[in-house]
Amino acid sequence: MNALATPSSSLTHPALHPDERAARLQLAACYRIFAMLGWTEMIYNHITVRLPDSVTGGEKHFLINPFGLHYSEVTASNLVKIDLQGKVLDGSTFPVNPAGFTVHAAIHDGLSDAHCVMHTHTTAGVAVACLQGGLSQSNFYSAQLHGKVAYHDFEGITIHADEGPRLLKSMDNRQAVILRNHGLLAWGHTLPQAFAVLWTLQRACEIQMATLSMGQPIPVSEAIAARCTADALQFNPAHGAGQDVFDALVRQVDRIDASYKN
Repeated sequence: MNALATPSSSLTHPALHPDERAARLQLAACYRIFAMLGWTEMIYNHITVRLPDSVTGGEKHFLINPFGLHYSEVTASNLVKIDLQGKVLDGSTFPVNPAGFTVHAAIHDGLSDAHCVMHTHTTAGVAVACLQGGLSQSNFYSAQLHGKVAYHDFEGITIHADEGPRLLKSMDNRQAVILRNHGLLAWGHTLPQAFAVLWTLQRACEIQMATLSMGQPIPVSEAIAARCTADALQFNPAHGAGQDVFDALVRQVDRIDASYKN
């Protein structure tokens, strides 16, 4: 049996809590969505979710991708369960990338509502992160993020835990984060909400990069941008907060390759 087929926790094992099973399936599907969208960086970057108290009894436990696998290889059973220190809790033989979980651990620990944290190094995201002015309030998508974007200055590869408090201070509870010279980050009360926030930020960066290649953008006024953000669905649980979009993409992944359910 090869490494990909060796589960860290069998989804059919009677001892596996149904809520953990559901979290594993949703997160594995999300990794495949990222692969489908091209939001991958070889074997690097991470999406993490905190397991509910019904599973952990109040302890802070998380699921993360096994380091060394491409997002297209992640399955529900090979996701690794870890604690805040990155210690493996489920007997998985896969390693965990410390540079990946340091930032995620700080956010999960420091923000009680941060159920899911996502981080990418897409070309458009890194390009805007390297731009002196950052994200421009000049397109349909950036206008939906008025007052929602935080910036954190580059401190090198994120393997030092002492950066965590500075990151949290920079974020100031905002869900869309541009890590300067580095990439994009988003967190959400749910995984679909985190995805919707990140998708909006990513799309804003893509449009900005395309616009600047042709000339100077037309700015959106503060008043209009504020209204756009108030009307945006991704921050509004009453309108699903991204659930319908996420479900549609899961259906697309299912048609292509449903092996993430293994």
